[in-house]
Amino acid sequence: MADDFMLDTDDLERRMDGALSNLRTEFASLRTGRASGSMLEPVMVDAYGSMTPINQVGTVNVPEPRMVTINVWDKGLVGKVEKAIRESGLGINPQLNGTIIMLPIPELNEERRRELTKVAASYAENARVSVRNVRRDGMDQTKKAKADGMSEDDQKFWEGEVQDMTDKYIKLVDDQLETKQAEIMQV
Repeated sequence: MADDFMLDTDDLERRMDGALSNLRTEFASLRTGRASGSMLEPVMVDAYGSMTPINQVGTVNVPEPRMVTINVWDKGLVGKVEKAIRESGLGINPQLNGTIIMLPIPELNEERRRELTKVAASYAENARVSVRNVRRDGMDQTKKAKADGMSEDDQKFWEGEVQDMTDKYIKLVDDQLETKQAEIMQV
């Protein structure tokens, strides 16, 4: 009956990979003193009644190493885009020039670098929580199978598998955080 229980480790691993991928995207949005179009990816604009990524309301360009420009297609959205950038926590002060929003990237000072390392740490903690949630789901599946008649040895085996996978992904998150913090603190 429950002897043929197979935990879907591929699904758990795919979901943990998703948490890691999301962390990479969030880390790409952290600026390290150099302009990058990807730093605006997490910024959402309230456009036409729904939250929309900035790259869907205008063209994002990096004309020089310390400047990002957004050419907003709809004049009516310029103010909303500007507001979304101000409230995003990126620490960038947008400047308007008609329908073009210019984002000068200031030199990072020591205090801002420390702030950014804290933001990176909070992103990493969110990724760890996501990985742990997937772990909890895997553990719940094994407990349910145990209630359906799986042997205790099999339960311990599957719980060990889930824990090993969790430990591997938590270490990957920690390694990425360490790399990103070193990149941010590099002058």
